[in-house]
Amino acid sequence: MSESTLAIAGFTMIVLFMYLIMSKRMSAMNALILIPIVFAVGLGFYDAKLGKMMMAGVVKVAPTGIMICFAILFFGIMIDAGLFDPVIKKILQAVHGDPMKVCVGTAVLAAFISLDGDGSTTYLVTCSAMLAVHRRLGIKPIILPALAVLENSVMNIIPWGGPTGRVLASLGVEASQVFTPMIPCMFVGTLFVCFLGYRWGIKERARLGVIEFTHDGSHQSVSEDPEADKLKRPEKIWINFALVVILMVCLIMGVLPLAVLFIIATALALLINYKNKDQQARISANGANAMPVISMVFAAGIFMGILADTKMIDAMSKMIIAGVPESMGPHFAFITALISLPGTFFMTNDAFYFGVLPVLTKAAAVYGIPADMMGRAALIGQGAHLLSPLVPSTYLLVGLNKVEFGDLQKFALLPAICISLLWLATSVILGNITL
Repeated sequence: MSESTLAIAGFTMIVLFMYLIMSKRMSAMNALILIPIVFAVGLGFYDAKLGKMMMAGVVKVAPTGIMICFAILFFGIMIDAGLFDPVIKKILQAVHGDPMKVCVGTAVLAAFISLDGDGSTTYLVTCSAMLAVHRRLGIKPIILPALAVLENSVMNIIPWGGPTGRVLASLGVEASQVFTPMIPCMFVGTLFVCFLGYRWGIKERARLGVIEFTHDGSHQSVSEDPEADKLKRPEKIWINFALVVILMVCLIMGVLPLAVLFIIATALALLINYKNKDQQARISANGANAMPVISMVFAAGIFMGILADTKMIDAMSKMIIAGVPESMGPHFAFITALISLPGTFFMTNDAFYFGVLPVLTKAAAVYGIPADMMGRAALIGQGAHLLSPLVPSTYLLVGLNKVEFGDLQKFALLPAICISLLWLATSVILGNITL
């Protein structure tokens, strides 16, 4: 089968997937499973190899799925035990019921948490701290995940994050050559996300008003749930806090794989807070929240497995490279920056940075364009990468906030593209990428 046929099939499959979930004609899970199977069969992959492709993709995302399962269980138990109640009350007192301050504060919190370089951790901590605040104020549910994913996109290019690490390994350049010139871009991107938080918060303030709270931070119109109160463990707040801190330190230091850390932390959280007879109830209650997210992660594994093992993704990368006319060679850095936006959206970071980027960089060298500039250009597309259906951590984000993946894409994709364009403009103005 020709590479052009595979490439066209790959692009068509992803566009069709996005259309179906954004128009709500299919759920994300069904689309992730069924669409690639239909395309694979149509391309002639209907023998035993198809099953192996799907299984390979599932195995690849299995650690992420396990981590997400136990992470949701762990933070669900912490919320049940009331660990975040004092934080929520303090935030409510500080923002004085102002949706604008809450939205801007969410963006700032996401920026700080994103410094650890792991998207899943950012979403877990940011949403655990801010979700109840957003709900108590009645802010639109889509705003919290949008701010979290946009700010994490900005901070995701730190050297210990995935994209920049791949660029450095792929091109054999130093972090100081690629990342340091990108720091102004991160600053501009963070300001833009905070501005979005301000704008969205102003609209929510106009819709909801500034809601008054009593002196203890509780909303006057919100009644307490007696059943939820029975689960609170205020006397164990410090040991729960210590457990979360130790977990976060171990996550950042990479003491053990993420999945293993959350499995251990979940067991300890249950042991500390609940008796044996109550533990199963907590697992069942919070497990219900975990299942939709985990199912989408494993469905995404099937999608990625078929995309990779049918060689569609390889053909897509070659088509992108072939689409650059030879006469445009001197502008390869700028072109690479533009290509990276759809490139890192339609492909995994591994496929783009290890497959496409080295070829583009080799071609650019003929025109005297250095590898470090090509590395910076390749990072421009990260502004929108996390909204790709190929990023497992984003399914955790939508699961935590109980929103649809397609709704998040519709709401946040244009602002995400704006982040990449702002990065490109900043890099060109500062001379870090030449036209």
